[in-house]
Amino acid sequence: MFLALREMKHAKLRYVLIGFIMVLLIWLVLFVSGLANGLSSDNASSIQNMNTNYLVLQQDSDNRLTRSTISDNNLQDVRQYTEEGKATPLGVQMTTITKSGATKKLDITFFAIDVNSMLAPTISEGKMINQRTAHEIVADRSIQLEGFKLGDEIEDLASGETFKIVGFTEGQSFSHTPVVYMNFNGWSTISHQQTPNQEIFNTIALNISANQAKQIEKNLPNVDVISKDQALQGIPGYKEEQGSLIMMIAFLFVISAFVLAVFFYVMTIQKMNQFGVLKAIGAKSTYLARTIIFQVLFITIVSLLISISLTIGVSFILPDSMPFNLSTSLVFGCSILFLVVSMIGALLSLYRVSKIDAIEAIGRAV
Repeated sequence: MFLALREMKHAKLRYVLIGFIMVLLIWLVLFVSGLANGLSSDNASSIQNMNTNYLVLQQDSDNRLTRSTISDNNLQDVRQYTEEGKATPLGVQMTTITKSGATKKLDITFFAIDVNSMLAPTISEGKMINQRTAHEIVADRSIQLEGFKLGDEIEDLASGETFKIVGFTEGQSFSHTPVVYMNFNGWSTISHQQTPNQEIFNTIALNISANQAKQIEKNLPNVDVISKDQALQGIPGYKEEQGSLIMMIAFLFVISAFVLAVFFYVMTIQKMNQFGVLKAIGAKSTYLARTIIFQVLFITIVSLLISISLTIGVSFILPDSMPFNLSTSLVFGCSILFLVVSMIGALLSLYRVSKIDAIEAIGRAV
């Protein structure tokens, strides 16, 4: 550690430049990671936050909720294999709304739920709808950015029905549109799939074990039982969007490893004579290796702290409309990965130090 600190103090500019490049790389990775996480939430937070682990869909619906049609008879059959309250219907319909008396349009997704079930959202403002009314709704608060507020009436342009906003919730979006919750009385007024004496919806949300899910899929015809993760992958554009961003992040990690490897290898080559002299007077290869490891970890940790501070600072000035979510677990995961990547990048230098011949190095120095 003594040798490492003395060397870094002697060549401050060199190590500052390496640290500056690392700060930029880590900052870029954290920002893209926060953007990927934000886009994921903006695309599917209603499913991610849903208190369920399996969903029942119509067979051959490609794991897409909007392509599935489930009847009330299917619901009764499914409930034979679950405990009370562990299976509840969900209607999903994407549509366009406008505020009554206005012309500005907004794309939203209606979620029809049993308001006393496990799918009921947490209310952040206003009140929850009840089972009796047909024209009251609870909306994700992101629509407030579009000028909607408590008490406003919205018109569904597809059905012509009007609904009153009585409450707001948070973290509820689907396919990059805010989710608006209604009860099944409201659902019956906008759905075009109703048949006499039978209610039609899109899926059945389950909170059951894996064995129960297998039993339902095995014993009930014409249905698929999928996990929440499979439902996320079925949201249009979700898999492609996340795949592109994750690939970008992976390449940035690889680039960081190469950058560190090249910088420290070049510096190691430049110090071959000094390392040889140190070996000749008794310094072991493990001592020299610890010096390089300390320098790599020190630069990486300092760069991480600076980059995390910069990313958090930038997140406060980003507009509310930008989907950016930098969670603690995400920062911790990226930090651990960067520490691992930095050590991988230093392996080439460590190998070169272990192969230094003291006599040969002293001969070159003389």
